Amino acid sequence: MSGELNDKPDCRDADNTVQAGPGSSAATPSSTIFLNGGTVVTYNKASNSVEILRNSSILIQNDRIISIGETPPPGILAQAETVNLEGKIISPGFIDTHRHGWQTAYKTIGSCTSLVEYFVRYSEYGPASKLFTTEDVYTSQLTSLYESLNAGVTSMLDHASHAWSKETSKAGLQASVDSGARVWWSYAIHDLRSNFSIDDQFEDLEKLAKDEEGLLKGSPTTVGLAYDRFDGAPKAEVERALKLAKDLDLSVITTHYVGAPYGASNSVELLNSYSALESKIPIVFSHASGLTEADAALLRKHNHFISITPESEHHYGHDHNRSYSIQDQAALGVDTHSTFSSDIVLQARLWLQATRLRLYRKVLADAKAPVNNPMSVNQAFILATRNGAMALRRDDLGIIEPGAKADLVIFNGDSPNMLGWKDPVAAIILHSNVGDIEHVLVDGKFKKKNGKLAVDWEGVKQRFLPSAERIQKIWAETEWPVFGDEFWGIKLGTTETVNVMRGAGNGY
Repeated sequence: MSGELNDKPDCRDADNTVQAGPGSSAATPSSTIFLNGGTVVTYNKASNSVEILRNSSILIQNDRIISIGETPPPGILAQAETVNLEGKIISPGFIDTHRHGWQTAYKTIGSCTSLVEYFVRYSEYGPASKLFTTEDVYTSQLTSLYESLNAGVTSMLDHASHAWSKETSKAGLQASVDSGARVWWSYAIHDLRSNFSIDDQFEDLEKLAKDEEGLLKGSPTTVGLAYDRFDGAPKAEVERALKLAKDLDLSVITTHYVGAPYGASNSVELLNSYSALESKIPIVFSHASGLTEADAALLRKHNHFISITPESEHHYGHDHNRSYSIQDQAALGVDTHSTFSSDIVLQARLWLQATRLRLYRKVLADAKAPVNNPMSVNQAFILATRNGAMALRRDDLGIIEPGAKADLVIFNGDSPNMLGWKDPVAAIILHSNVGDIEHVLVDGKFKKKNGKLAVDWEGVKQRFLPSAERIQKIWAETEWPVFGDEFWGIKLGTTETVNVMRGAGNGY
């Protein structure tokens, strides 16, 4: 398995230098990397299934995979950085199809929040648009993306709801570029009842997408559109948004589709009424909690995807009643990472087990014992890798093959929780954790190496922590409204609260 090979690779810039580590024969900057001896987990297009290549190798030149399972010519090998991966597992980079990166400063303070409370306290419709500075947005966004890279997430669709001024929108985009991650940074058009009007936002989006300043040059980051106003904006505005996306050739359109009782009813059927589904631009419907059979049929017909965010949909309760039935047009996402994890493997694991239980219950309801398991680890792995690439219409991602982008994650198969594995997919999906990830590459560049991020993490911490401390102090001192029976036209109710204590109190 090989592609065209240039035996005189260009050297990287100083900022992209990767120093040789243990197991490496190279001590100088190089744009050629030879990963030798690991077990490769990839996707076979011919059979539409996961494929395992044991004791294999991968040759990378610049940003692409050149060959798999072949020993390079001596001249190439002499110039390459060789990394011995015996006992390791090599996976395509994981793909997150829904997140809000700017919210990192909220880390842990929303651990028991509800979705209604989230809207008031932590979304762009709360105090954030007035209190987050440009520096706050930049450092939160950058820290978020580094957290994801550390977890092997190499591609992220960011619903950039921090676009409440020209300065904060650019700050989030700049952080995305600076992270070195592959980011679909999607400008959120929203009515914030502020001086930054819808017209201002469209103009700002157009300016950033045209990239007259060259911010995106040489970066894997691209600009998309995040638009949640299909279900409420005037028809002329919706048509303007779709036309702008087409004229600017944006990389993606994404929208929240939650439905009753929350609103955000940006359904597949609604977008179809605007002929939006016929666009060549991929459309990703986040959550799709209100998915109907008609929606599902349209997704399949026009090849658009939903983003299932398992931890979010459990945490906030907007659920995913029908998502299991449309997994051929589904990928995985994280959502509000400040509230829970940024680990797509964890999302795949949670979704796998939740789906199993949901389908087991159908048989149990008839007082019968299930004899088969309704979903496999291979299927969960595909959702976390290849289906994410398909959602974004990137055939060169979520796969390890000649010509594909060199976005890779390498697991230590000898860690205490993975030792003894035979099935590498089961090892990743059911047994791995972030600490097992030794190396992460994006575009053939190490973003994590030998278990550590290949960035100035101390410098990032020094910038981020004062921002987070300031934000968290303000939020702790804010007197938040007490909810009644209705909010924003949404009828409200109270859930049962559990008790984990034998004596007084309930432990909450």
